[in-house]
Amino acid sequence: MQEVISLLMPEMRSKKQEKVIAVILDERNKIMSYKTISIGGIDINFFKLIEVFKIAIKENSNSIIIVHNHPSGDPEPSEDDIKTTKKLIYAGEKIGISVQDHIIIGDGRYISMKEEGII
Repeated sequence: MQEVISLLMPEMRSKKQEKVIAVILDERNKIMSYKTISIGGIDINFFKLIEVFKIAIKENSNSIIIVHNHPSGDPEPSEDDIKTTKKLIYAGEKIGISVQDHIIIGDGRYISMKEEGII
């Protein structure tokens, strides 16, 4: 997880819009790649769900980490963040792709939903 933070914190901490990234992991949970899923919010509808998992399938990955930023600088997850994450986890379970974590980046700080026991 620290590898994900080191890679994405510099890029995402000062963004003025929310940006959602899917980090694709290999079988040893090492980063294979990452791709922007959405700019402007975490509200992931059905088609965005498909896009998230399509990337993982294309890379032959069975696990991902979702990362997004909060332009306010406060990485505390909102109710929508938590609901969306739970939808992603549920959808991933149905097709055999594990959502390992959802990390929210603020201004020099982050919250891991996994570490916080939210997921």
